[in-house]
Amino acid sequence: MNGKANYIKDGFIVAIVVLFSGCYNKKNKEANIFHYNEFNGIASLDPAFAKSQSVMWSAHQLFNTLVEIDDSLHIIPSLAKNWDISEDRTSFIFHLRTDVFFHDDEAFPGGKGRKMVAQDVVYSLSRILDTKVASPGSWIFNRKVDSIQPFKAIDDSTFQLKLQRPYNPILGIISMQYCSIIPKEAVEKYGTDFRRHPVGTGPFQFIAWEEGQALVLKKNPNYFEKDESGNRLPYVDGVKVSFYDSKATEFLLFRQKQLDFINDIEASFKDEVLTKKGVLRKDWEDKIVLQVNPYLNIEYLGILVDSTNDLVKNSPMRLKKIRQAINYGFDRRKMVLYLRNSLGTPAESGFVPMGLPSFDSSVVKGYTYDPAKSKRLLAEAGFPDGKGMPTVKLQTIAIYADMASFIAKQLEESGIPVQVEVVQKALLLTMTSSSTTAFFRASWIADYPDAENYLSVFYSKNPAPPNYTRYKSAAFDAAFEQAIQEDNDSIRYKLYQQADKIMIEDAPVVPLWYDKVVRLVQPNVKGFNPNALNLLELRRVKLN
Repeated sequence: MNGKANYIKDGFIVAIVVLFSGCYNKKNKEANIFHYNEFNGIASLDPAFAKSQSVMWSAHQLFNTLVEIDDSLHIIPSLAKNWDISEDRTSFIFHLRTDVFFHDDEAFPGGKGRKMVAQDVVYSLSRILDTKVASPGSWIFNRKVDSIQPFKAIDDSTFQLKLQRPYNPILGIISMQYCSIIPKEAVEKYGTDFRRHPVGTGPFQFIAWEEGQALVLKKNPNYFEKDESGNRLPYVDGVKVSFYDSKATEFLLFRQKQLDFINDIEASFKDEVLTKKGVLRKDWEDKIVLQVNPYLNIEYLGILVDSTNDLVKNSPMRLKKIRQAINYGFDRRKMVLYLRNSLGTPAESGFVPMGLPSFDSSVVKGYTYDPAKSKRLLAEAGFPDGKGMPTVKLQTIAIYADMASFIAKQLEESGIPVQVEVVQKALLLTMTSSSTTAFFRASWIADYPDAENYLSVFYSKNPAPPNYTRYKSAAFDAAFEQAIQEDNDSIRYKLYQQADKIMIEDAPVVPLWYDKVVRLVQPNVKGFNPNALNLLELRRVKLN
């Protein structure tokens, strides 16, 4: 199926017609196409910009990384068959598969995808660091990789990664979608338009994308992975993504069986489908499948603490006691029960969520609902019963407005006046990245299963992202830096806990809940397993 660019030029409808009438047997129609809706839209199909879940999901279908995370949160081979680590743990030699080809595309001679080689890995990882590309993932290699020659192709099937010093989570980092392997020819051919014309090695390849309408991918017939019986993956013929920005529409389409699954359920539908204990109501039991799985994600409120910022200079939240009063001033358990139908665990420990081996709520003690303590801290900060305290503005997106209002109402009872402002998601992301919001709702999804990924959010030498609160603590930095060089797991976990405790005491964030993956799935969808990273895994999905 060459000449994809022509289909796009001739219009999206032509591409769809070609896809469903030419590439697939007519009698199958869309029966073997996996359908889902991306409520938040997709900003780019370039993996160098995979900072949001919607981009990560699409990138995971189109590209591969050297290593990946399995369902048990272990790092396993992908494009790399295996790897060797030097004695000093600063050099990693990856032995690459020799049966991996890039998707067929006009970027290559004759439109035929060529074999992936080590130089492609060098190019892809170097591109993340290229200031001209301005990848939001550039921080992932910050002060970690060798400053002279971090990436080297020893030969076509051997790649070397060099570090400045031992850095235990590096394999997790290169499993991130940012580190997807791409061909230089495609980037040079499409330039900035590579964001909407991706070429990778993944199980699906790009057909067409009409922004705001639909994204269509087809099965990669040359994909290198096979199942245990020797059948080439993936099983489904393609993927179609719609972009309805109404959760009501999404839920209706799912009920009409036009979508194969929906991720999470909006509050207004939760009570229709689920009990307060988080299980399916009787009249839904045979109609849909509920998947609930631990999820390495924390939902939180961020507080800007950069004392040089004018927003902070004029905010009562510059005071640690006010930040702590906010943390004590609302009932997380009630919030999760009534607004989440018990789908989540109240975040009463640190920022590192449940599900990671270093998590220990008996060691890292966070905040529980204690209105008396909240009032006492408020008085100690100079605002007895909230007298004289200026209103603080909490900025959130629409789907979390009910949660923000719940928190604001309870905080007002302690004397903390909070005004909730609902803004567009894109605007909130811009504001958090540019430090132009003092109090904001956010979440942090693990890119790889290591507490380092969460604590890096507070490392003072990291920019925003990931350090959106601009938190800075010498004691935290020291514990964090020691942890990431420690190869003894139990010692490293203790250091992680120490860093988490320091940060939680300073309260630059208000942890809300440790999340769970919640999916409603059509009964005919098989092999669609949830995972703790909530990556959309479609390689082994079958539609019966």
